[in-house]
Amino acid sequence: MGREFLDVFEEWASSYDDAVTGNDPQYRDVFEGYDTILNEVAKLTVGNVLEFGVGTGNLSAKLIAKGHTVFGIEPSDPMRELAQKKFPQLDIKDGDFLQYHKPAVEINTIVSTYAFHHLTDEEKNKAITQFYEILADNGRIVFADTVYKNQAAKQKLHQEAEANEYTDLLHDLQTEYYPFLQDLKVLFTQNGFQFEAKQCNKYVWLIMARKQ
Repeated sequence: MGREFLDVFEEWASSYDDAVTGNDPQYRDVFEGYDTILNEVAKLTVGNVLEFGVGTGNLSAKLIAKGHTVFGIEPSDPMRELAQKKFPQLDIKDGDFLQYHKPAVEINTIVSTYAFHHLTDEEKNKAITQFYEILADNGRIVFADTVYKNQAAKQKLHQEAEANEYTDLLHDLQTEYYPFLQDLKVLFTQNGFQFEAKQCNKYVWLIMARKQ
């Protein structure tokens, strides 16, 4: 359920904010336009928010600034501690996409950035089923994550990483569960959502799914 990659984030916690600002050349293209991507997610958010994969709290801060009540879920202890230190007012609980504390209030938007790919397709389907159950009527999911447009796009990204000798990035691309766009659309639509997607950079797509 995504926790198999937890060690990566335990090690990455202290340097994550440097990576997202482009200081790590291997991940520069992955995080291209990072702040703009977070702003887009925040712009599409309504009402009370359940956020998965809070990380160091960068998206949470934007949501709070817009007046949203945010309930954060984060499985990594170091990430959670960093986010809590940066934003003491943020409510963050230990958990993941499948096992988490469900807030006692109505949830209007579920958000996540750079995290949903940690789930297998089967786990993604189970998570989306649960999202439908806990979202209020007309609620929405707003995600930003690496998604392959098609097989050709996947092959090109892998070849570029290999040619540039970006071994860490290539390992991620080969071992984590990055979905194809069409497969993601099927998962959401078969679970009762209207699906929209927009490409943000060569890796990341903005996903918006409205509960029908």
